[in-house]
Amino acid sequence: MHLLSAEQSGHRVIDGERVCQAIAALDDRETIQERARRFAVLGDPTRLMILTCIKAAGPISVSDLAAATGLNDTTVSQTLRFLRASQIVATERDGRVIRYRLASDAVAALLACPQEPEIAVGESGTAP
Repeated sequence: MHLLSAEQSGHRVIDGERVCQAIAALDDRETIQERARRFAVLGDPTRLMILTCIKAAGPISVSDLAAATGLNDTTVSQTLRFLRASQIVATERDGRVIRYRLASDAVAALLACPQEPEIAVGESGTAP
């Protein structure tokens, strides 16, 4: 168990090989926090709806997103401002029109995940 740190060595281990594989797959804490932030961005229904539209349509304007989602232009614009600050979307200018696109393939891959059955959430608000 060469990857098991001294502080973790007090835990009962059933399969040392699997423990080492699991430890090797972990990123550093900063990377984990960044990934968690990206997942959290997808947790809001309005942001998810807008991102889904951007993924499907490609570069798209605020007005077109508002028409597609049924949201007003102000809500779409404020949401896109947040997504841009979070580096989830990027802009490109087309004459006088600014169009929004996904900033990375990683976000597109997350949006492409098929729907999974719901995970049961316990009374504490966490999955079992």
